Amino acid sequence: MFAYILKRLVLMIPTLLGVLLITFAVVQFVPGGPVEQYLAESKAGAAGGGAESGGLSYRGAQGVDPKRIEQIKALYGFDKAPHERFWQMLGQFARFDLGKSFFQNRDVGALIIEKLPVSLSLGLWTFFISYLVAVPLGVAKAVRAGSRFDLVTTLLVLVGYAIPGFVLGVVLLVVFGGQLQWFPLRGLTSSNWDELSWGARIVDYLWHIAMPVTAMVLGSFAVTSILTKNAFLEEIRKQYVVTARAKGLAERQVLYKHVFRNALIPIITGFPAAFVGAFFTGSLLIETLFSLDGLGLLSYESVIRRDYPVVLGTLYLFTLIGLVTKLISDLCYVWVDPRVRFD
Repeated sequence: MFAYILKRLVLMIPTLLGVLLITFAVVQFVPGGPVEQYLAESKAGAAGGGAESGGLSYRGAQGVDPKRIEQIKALYGFDKAPHERFWQMLGQFARFDLGKSFFQNRDVGALIIEKLPVSLSLGLWTFFISYLVAVPLGVAKAVRAGSRFDLVTTLLVLVGYAIPGFVLGVVLLVVFGGQLQWFPLRGLTSSNWDELSWGARIVDYLWHIAMPVTAMVLGSFAVTSILTKNAFLEEIRKQYVVTARAKGLAERQVLYKHVFRNALIPIITGFPAAFVGAFFTGSLLIETLFSLDGLGLLSYESVIRRDYPVVLGTLYLFTLIGLVTKLISDLCYVWVDPRVRFD
């Protein structure tokens, strides 16, 4: 076990380097870099907003003092060769220094921490509601396989899976936010949230988060519930279940003492990835639709503005977290099923 963990940890290093190298190389060939963005915005501001803004191949530099251009390149670090900037970036990342945003002039880590509560709210609620509803639903469908309940719930979860989250979000906004005015249209809290009591704050928060979470969680029911159902059906048909029933054990005891643990192996082993992923869930469309300033919107804006420190810093952090989480998920197989041996 120790040798396996050590091997996986060592393999994380070339994986991280490969991801960063490929992304960094692609970034070098993307038109409209930070220098071009800055020059275009400066020119647009000077001309009253009439300048073009992307892929200019330094057309925005027309009429700009060449010394000023060199100063801007030095400001963003583009006065150095690409390989020098890459090694400098790796040195920063090794110290967990994610760099500083070009356009917001703030540490990338501070930006992630600032945007994290919004994505955390969406992710955790989606995670808990999905599993707390989908797993019992899958068990009930397996026990009643082929019944009307099974057919109706399968139809409902598949319809929910087929509807994109942002489409459902638009419907919720129009119907419950616009026509009926039962829920607020934007934000996680009301403008007077600081003046409310703690009980009122909780109610206000749940009131605001209801529609975004509903739009995100509906599609996740199908995968988890159908997976749970199929896992239970597979275990129920095995010989040890027939033996347990032949010994006279009650059906509830057979299901929850013998079948439950084995059937939930594929579900439980996915818990670490789903739970950690909930902390960094960023849904661009949902956040934009409900005016929520989270990680999804941050990532989109950083790509559009060519804010490379934010792009590469978040990529490094999320890739590292993903690799560690995948290792934890694999180790959960041993914890849930002692028969698993990595050798």
